[in-house]
Amino acid sequence: MGMPPIHQAVEAAWPYDTKIEHIQRARNDTGVKVVLINTPPGDMKAGDLGLAAVPGREAEFRQGLQLALKYANALDCKRIHLMAGRVPVGSDRAEVTSEMESTFVQNLQYAADVLMKEGVTGLIEPINTRITDPRYFLDSPHHAAAVIEKVGKPNIKLQMDVFHWQIMDGNLTQNLKKYFPLIGHIQIAQVPGRNEPDSAGELKYQYLFSLLESMGYTEYIGCEYKPLGSTSESLGWFRDYMTASK
Repeated sequence: MGMPPIHQAVEAAWPYDTKIEHIQRARNDTGVKVVLINTPPGDMKAGDLGLAAVPGREAEFRQGLQLALKYANALDCKRIHLMAGRVPVGSDRAEVTSEMESTFVQNLQYAADVLMKEGVTGLIEPINTRITDPRYFLDSPHHAAAVIEKVGKPNIKLQMDVFHWQIMDGNLTQNLKKYFPLIGHIQIAQVPGRNEPDSAGELKYQYLFSLLESMGYTEYIGCEYKPLGSTSESLGWFRDYMTASK
């Protein structure tokens, strides 16, 4: 398969409670690359999950971006997920969408220029609002693509989590083909349990992997799922797929 081999890279969502030198040591000892981190979520105890689309929090977003970039540079990580954030509690989504989207676009344009100087790609990820997070602002691939078009920066890309896309829209084949030029990173999990790809569920990953390969996808695929057993056991699907592909 044309995508990078498994076991060679990891995502580290929020590494900020760990000293950079400790992560560097672990990376060097294992030979595993860090390929994706998230911007800081804000105050999670207060309900934050990202700040990029939250009006009035622009200064905090920029501070978080600088911290993320500090870690990314130290770890030679070339992708940062710029987390949009949630619709404020008590607000009507329809009433605040315009202001939040304007804030999102402006923050992404600022981030794109900062990241461009460091050779880093900024990613935005739609998260489903039906099961996972009812208040998350960015909730569909169509909305994300429209935001990317408004931002107009080549280093702002789409992070495709197949789990979220299937729940919100389905139509994965056509959406993959339509938005493929915008995709900078992919994550996988079975639906609805969010377990390993070969667990019981709605999705046939052998088909999706073959489709991605036929389209020339060569970037990383993150295994963002909850293993039903051990981590090692949950990677059996990959060994089976590689055997079947030979």
